[in-house]
Order: sequence, then C-alpha cells, then structure tokens
Amino acid sequence: MKLLVIDDEASQRDHLKGALEHAGHEVSSAENGDDGIAALRANPFDVVITDLRMPGASGLEVAEESKKINPLTKVILVTAYGEVDTAVKAMKAGAYDFLTKPIDFTQLELILNRIHEHTVVMAENRHLREVLKQQPSFDSITSVSAEMERVLNLAARIADSNSSVLIRGETGVGKELVARAIHAASPRRDKPFVPVNCSALNEHLLESELFGHEKGAFTGAISGRAGRFEIASGGTLFLDEIGDLPGSVQVKLLRAIQEKTVERVGSNTPIAVDVRLITATHRDLQKDMGDGRFREDLYYRLNVVEIWIPPLRQRRDDVAVLATKFLETYVQESHRKVRGFMPEAMNMLIRYSFPGNVRELENAVERAVLLSRTEFIQPCDLPEAMQSTGAVDVVAGQHAITLPIAGDLPEAVERLEKTMVLQALQANGGNQTKAAKSIGISEKSVRDRLRKWGLSQERAS
Repeated sequence: MKLLVIDDEASQRDHLKGALEHAGHEVSSAENGDDGIAALRANPFDVVITDLRMPGASGLEVAEESKKINPLTKVILVTAYGEVDTAVKAMKAGAYDFLTKPIDFTQLELILNRIHEHTVVMAENRHLREVLKQQPSFDSITSVSAEMERVLNLAARIADSNSSVLIRGETGVGKELVARAIHAASPRRDKPFVPVNCSALNEHLLESELFGHEKGAFTGAISGRAGRFEIASGGTLFLDEIGDLPGSVQVKLLRAIQEKTVERVGSNTPIAVDVRLITATHRDLQKDMGDGRFREDLYYRLNVVEIWIPPLRQRRDDVAVLATKFLETYVQESHRKVRGFMPEAMNMLIRYSFPGNVRELENAVERAVLLSRTEFIQPCDLPEAMQSTGAVDVVAGQHAITLPIAGDLPEAVERLEKTMVLQALQANGGNQTKAAKSIGISEKSVRDRLRKWGLSQERAS
C-alpha cells in the first residue's frame, strides 16, 4: 500500500518509515501537518499515519483535510498515552483508528491488513458495477453497506464460471436480484435467465414445468411443451425456494445436473441441455438433510458456491438509501408530490427490524407515498408496527452515536465498542462508574478496555 507518515520528530518518523518499507509498503514522509496536507493534495495515498501534536496543522486537522481531499484515504492517528478526549475527537474527525505511543508495530500491521482487505473488496465491487452498469437487473441492487459489498464481491468473483450457486437468506432480502446480477455478469448474459418458484407448484406440475411433457402425458396435456431446462439452455436457470422441492423431483433434478440431459414427462428420449444453475432458499438445508427432507448428494451438487445475503436489520446502513430509491419510484408511478421523509419518519424506518426485509420496506414506502398529505412523509404515514418500534440508537450520556459500519464484523464491533466507551467517558466527565452504567457494562470492563487501548485508567471518584 502507499503510505504517508507525518511526524515532527525525525527519529520517530525515520524509524516508522523504515519499518513500514521493510514490510513491503511504499512510504513517503512529512515533518509537519502542513507539509502532510500538501503531500495529500499532490498525490493519492491509501493510508496516512500522523502524529497528533505537531507544528502547524495538528493530526486532527490532517484527518479532517484528508477526508475532504480523498474520502477513501484512511487516517491512523498517533496519540499520547491516556488522551481519551483526543481519541473521541479523532474518531469524529474521520480517523479510521488511533494508536498510542510507543507504537506497537504488530498492532499497526493488523490495522493496515484490515484496510488492505477492505480496499481490495471495494475495488472488486467497483469493477463489478462497471461491468454491470448497463444491466437493469443490477441497477435494482441498491446498497452502501459493507455487508452487501461482500455479497456483491463474491458474486463478481464467481460470475464468469459455470459452477452452481446456492443463495441463502430470509424471505425478501433480494435473492433473485443477486441471481440476476450474476447472470448479467456472466458469459451467458445474452442467453435466457429463466426463474422458477419451486414452492408455487405441486409435484406433478413442477416436474412438467422443469422438464417439459409430451402430448397425452397426462390429462390436459393436449400438446407437447418444452420445460424450463430446455428454455434456459445456454443461459441460467434460477430455482427459487429449492428447499421446497418434492423428493421425487429432487431425484430427477440430480440426474439432470449429472448427465446434462432431461427427459420430458411421457418420454424416454434424453434432451441435451446446457444451463448454469442458481438456486435459492430461506430454509436450513443442512437441517433438512438431517431430517431426510433434502438429498445430501443434491445439496452438494447445488452448493458449489454459497452466497448468504444478510437480513436488512443487519445492514441498517442500506435502509435510508433503499427508502429513498423506493420513494422516487413510487412518486413517479403515482404522480404524488412527495419530496422526502421527515427525520422522525426516517428514524423510525432505520430503527425497525424489518422481518419482511427489503420487500417489507418497499411496501411501507409505497403505502406512505399514497397516504401522505404533505410534501414529506410523516411518522403517521408509516405502518403502525414501525411507529411503535423501540429505539435501537446507541446512546452514551445524552449523545447519540452514529457510525458508518465498514470492514468485517469483528472490526465493526471493535470500532463501535471503542467509540461508545470513549464517548460515554466524555459525556460523564471521565467518571468511569457513571460511564459504565450509561452503556450497560461494568466499571471493570471500562478499565480493561482503556488498558487495551492504552488510554488513561484513572479511577472514578
């Protein structure tokens, strides 16, 4: 990675620069904050490691300017031991993380590795979006959350293969949208994408739907018909709710996958097919295998690559952007003069758990657009379940905490925990007893965390 080290102490600066270069990084340096900001304006950097107190611009000012110059640049602030207030300000100023002196190089490398991994994921996803930007199916996936970025990254990496994909997730999370995105990014994009809902048809109709039938094969079969496997040949067959597939059809599906042929109902003549199979389910197929409801050999044929889509309650960053997108859609369709959401209404949406996921959010916004009597959607325009939702905002003292969640889950939890503890201490004047009580942990837990982060451990009065 390309790094910038800013420190007014030449020995510290040169030592850190040398250690980072030895670790394989490309490193530039600056002897004060003003020179560091000038370097940021002149060249792009992946990461800035800056001392807090320097002549001219401080480390906090470097973090603020870096965010303006290039929001993708991550800033790691180096603080003196025990500066709780400064650590809080650093996180608010946009610093990615902070370290205390003397710098633990192992800890610094862990932070740099996390940044590198996140950068790679973001770059791959930007490539996927470029590949798919002309595809209407992908345009339907609106997301800013790190959780969905990982889903799309995995979709990008397996899109150009022919391997079977199993997409898991609760009802309404957007499994078919992801399946369409994979198809749109694949070499099969010019061939059909054929969806089948396995839970919508009974056993006999589903068999005919998938494999086709000959004239007279059953009552009502007045003519022959090609099945979805034949229709999708050359393209992608998407089998939604695969966990509801009857046992007899599971056997025929396994044979079709293994032999790459199908036989129409009422015929013994094999028909060659070439399909990329993507399946989806909200069920726990491993449990179903244990209960004898789903064939193990079929499961492993379908689950070459598994993609799990998290529920909306686990990616709340997406709620506002999705709600805004749905608002624009239904305002255009209904010709209503609705311009946006009142803050209280949006806060209700963000707090709600959404058991029906994205589909439930879309329905709620459509309803609100139709019911709204003003230019802005009010809380009363939302469904009653959302109006009565208890708050999930994290509060330290009187100050609500809002964090952009990025990186993997442990990283996100660590950053949230650090910000909560530091802001609780700030809100309670450094009193550890009160701070611990305000966020529901023990005083010992506060002390342990401060010791871990190298911050002040003065006992509360």
